[in-house]
Amino acid sequence: MLRRPLLVLTLTGIGLTVGQQPAASPSPAREVRPIAGEVGSTLPEFSVRDLRGRPVRSADLRGKVVLVDFWATWCGPCKKEMPGYQQLFNRYRPRGFVVIGFKFDTMRDTEDPVRFARRLGVRYPLAVASDAIKQKFGGIEGLPTTLLYDRRGVLRKKVIGFEYTSAFDADLKQLL
Repeated sequence: MLRRPLLVLTLTGIGLTVGQQPAASPSPAREVRPIAGEVGSTLPEFSVRDLRGRPVRSADLRGKVVLVDFWATWCGPCKKEMPGYQQLFNRYRPRGFVVIGFKFDTMRDTEDPVRFARRLGVRYPLAVASDAIKQKFGGIEGLPTTLLYDRRGVLRKKVIGFEYTSAFDADLKQLL
């Protein structure tokens, strides 16, 4: 920025003050952070127990590619997606891929969630999506909702509704 000389005259009684205008400091750029649950936002901090009582913590996910799936036993598309996520988990787990399912509890389960998961062949961690968890992920607009985070914990893909496993497989290959 160029400094422009400015003559400042201040008359106080008989005295005269002469000065130069100081250079304006540039205003700091504001960092705009995406809202939780929006692409570009970060994986929120959480600590829950899965349906079998084991701890699941976001701190344990650092450095891993993470797929978070919001589902329910009464959700038809969820039943189609979850076995595909288990296949991805089986294939990419050695490369640092993790899947976590958060069960919605807004309606009564159509069957016991643990039996439901066993019947589908799902063995990745499943926990209840409390209202606090839903809010940490920016609120959930529909089921299923799937969020894919990179190794730095940045949300790279968000899908509300059914998505074919092959679409996530392609994205995973780029992140792993």
